Amino acid sequence: MTIDEVIKTSLNLVTEGVLKVVVAIILWFIGRRLISFALSLVSKGLRGQRFDVTLSSYVVSSLGVLLNIVLVVAILGYFGIETTSFAALLAAAGVAIGAAWSGLLSNFAAGVFLIIFQPFRVGDFIAAGGVSGTVNEIGLFITTITTPDNVRTYVGNSKIFADNIQNFSANPYRRVDLVAQLHHSVNPQEAIRILRERLVNIPHVVSNPAPELEILEFNLAGPVLAVRPYCHNDHYWQVYFDTNRVIRECFTEAQFPVPQHYLRIEQS
Repeated sequence: MTIDEVIKTSLNLVTEGVLKVVVAIILWFIGRRLISFALSLVSKGLRGQRFDVTLSSYVVSSLGVLLNIVLVVAILGYFGIETTSFAALLAAAGVAIGAAWSGLLSNFAAGVFLIIFQPFRVGDFIAAGGVSGTVNEIGLFITTITTPDNVRTYVGNSKIFADNIQNFSANPYRRVDLVAQLHHSVNPQEAIRILRERLVNIPHVVSNPAPELEILEFNLAGPVLAVRPYCHNDHYWQVYFDTNRVIRECFTEAQFPVPQHYLRIEQS
C-alpha cells in the first residue's frame, strides 16, 4: 500500500469518525429534547389526574433516568459498541452500587412506601424518627421537617418508616392535657363549674367534644383537676397557653387559697 493510499484511507476513517461523532452529538441533543418533552407530557398528565405531587415527582424522575440510559445505549450502538456487554457491565455496576449504597437504597424504598401508604403529607404535623414538627418535603431519600423551634431537620426515610409515626394533623381535633392544683378547702365541683364556663370562650376550643374537667387525683395539697379542652392541632399551643391563663385568672377571681405545699416551697 502506497503512502497516498494510506493517507486516503486515514482521511476516510477520520472523516467517518468525525461524522459519527457529529451525528452522535446531534442524536444526543435531539434525544434529550424528546426526553424533556416526554417528561413534561407525563408530568402534565399526572397533574391532570390529580396525582400526589411527591408521587408524580418519583414517577417523572425514575422515567427520566430510564430514558437517558436507553439514549446512551442507543448512541453506543450507533458507534458499533456491543450493547449487550455494556448492559452486563451496567448491571454489574448496579449490583456493586447497590451493595455500597444499601443505606441510601433502603431510604429510597422507604420513601416509595411512604408515598404509597401516605401516613402523612406535606404540611402535616408529625412525630417520627425521633423528630416532631411540620413536614416540608418528602424527598427521594429524606423527609424534611421543621421543628416547633423553627429548626429545619432532615430525617432518613428508612428511619421514619421503621419507627412509629404519629400524625397530629390527621384527625379534626386534638386534646390539650393540663392539670390544676386546688387547696384542700376548695370545693372541686365549684372550681370545675367556674372553669367550664370560661373554657368554652377560649378561641379555637371546639364545642364537640366539650372540654373535660374531672378530679384526676388527690395529694397532700388537695384535689388535682384534669383540664382537657379540644382544638385543632394548628391551634394547640395557643389553646394550651390560654387555658393556663384562664386557670390562673379563675382561681384568682374566685379567691381560692394557694395550696399549702406551694407556699412552703416559696417560703423555703
